[in-house]
Amino acid sequence: ATLEDSFLADLDDLSDNEAELDESDGDDAKKDEEDIDMDMADLETLNYDDLDSVSKLQKSQRYLDIMQKVEEALGKKSDGTEKGTVLEDDPEYKLIVDCNQLSVDIENEIAIVHNFIRDKYRLKFQELESLVNHPIDYARVVKKIGNETDLTLVDLEGLLPSAIIMVVSVTALTTKGSPLPEDVLQKTLEACDRALDLDSARKKVLDFVESKMGSIAPNLSAIVGSAVAAKLMGTAGGLSALAKMPACNVQVLGHKRKNLAGFSSATSQLRVGYLEQTEIFQSTPPALKSRAGRILAAKSTLAARVDATRGDPSGTNGKALREEIRKKIEKWQEPPPARQPKPLPVPDSEPKKRRGGRRLRKMKERYAVTDMRKLANRMAFGTPEESSLGDGLGEGYGMLGQAGSNRLRISSVPSKLKINPTIAKKLKERNYAGGATTSGLTSSLAFTPVQGIELCNPQQALGLGSGTQSTYFSESGTFSKLKKI
Repeated sequence: ATLEDSFLADLDDLSDNEAELDESDGDDAKKDEEDIDMDMADLETLNYDDLDSVSKLQKSQRYLDIMQKVEEALGKKSDGTEKGTVLEDDPEYKLIVDCNQLSVDIENEIAIVHNFIRDKYRLKFQELESLVNHPIDYARVVKKIGNETDLTLVDLEGLLPSAIIMVVSVTALTTKGSPLPEDVLQKTLEACDRALDLDSARKKVLDFVESKMGSIAPNLSAIVGSAVAAKLMGTAGGLSALAKMPACNVQVLGHKRKNLAGFSSATSQLRVGYLEQTEIFQSTPPALKSRAGRILAAKSTLAARVDATRGDPSGTNGKALREEIRKKIEKWQEPPPARQPKPLPVPDSEPKKRRGGRRLRKMKERYAVTDMRKLANRMAFGTPEESSLGDGLGEGYGMLGQAGSNRLRISSVPSKLKINPTIAKKLKERNYAGGATTSGLTSSLAFTPVQGIELCNPQQALGLGSGTQSTYFSESGTFSKLKKI
């Protein structure tokens, strides 16, 4: 078989395997196709030009029921939650949890309506969405501007900061947009009204939750305030969810990116959400706000856990935590302690040697100052000292030799040091050997009873010979062997 035939055979095997796989996965593929067809049908029926097909929250029964209960609760005076009941069984707490969930849904719905407004108004003023990031502010500005081309005739005061108004006015002069058709403009304005209605409903829900914070979360409200506590619970999804959240996530709840429109971002680097609105954070110096945000988030998490377990309905624990935060911030602001003057050390103040014993006594005796050195170090008043070179040159002798004899005398004082026995033995042997040597007073005359006076060799008594009598040349002498060291 040729190489082409082998390739064709491999292709036939592959086609058979693919047919088997297609038969085994046929049912799954049919199901996937059916799901895709259903999703495409839903997308085709969805009309993006109609606001009611995009935003459906305000017409839902859940939204209407919760808003009705909130209005009734705000209309009547609340007697608070029952003391001693379980928090999850309290009807007001259940309503608060529903309100928190509804506030999250309202936030999402506002984002959907905001996207609808941007898509429609982009043909008129495309750069506006990058200049105004907040959805509600964007809806108010769009409703205020409308189809107006000259923004100098539009009063945006109170809707945006002065710096943003200036940037928007300058950008509107160079925009490439065109006025919207009447029907598109009408849909855009309706979307703006719906966004504002949703925002008012969200504020009403938060007001209700804020009014119940004193009884639902007294400790958390004592630290951050009722308004911030309501916003934290609404964003987290309830008190239990807030209690389970770590402090680092509580710190950034509600954080939104600020549009500085080209201005410096040096002072806007803090990642703090709703905690930025607390009284403690606002009264903290700018250099300490980052640390204050962290400690606020940590203590707020502890207070939320106490409230979630109904540990302290009176709010005493929250007040204690707030006082602790305040004291810590005040401690941070205290000036450092004044630098104390460092006293000078005592001159020649060395630590005393506490070592003692026989070895130290011997060392002191060995290096003790002798009487000769003491006299050499002293000088008599009005008496010149003698020196080694005379006339005050060289080494001075001090009071040595000034006792009246004009001689340098050293008194022999017996040493207190004990000489090593081995050294003493060697010295003794050396003295003995030195005594056997012939001195200059040794006489060669000897008095004997036989001859009287006779002349003799003094070295003969020591066994020493001279010339041929020496050990090197004597007939009886032998060679001696020396041990190598």
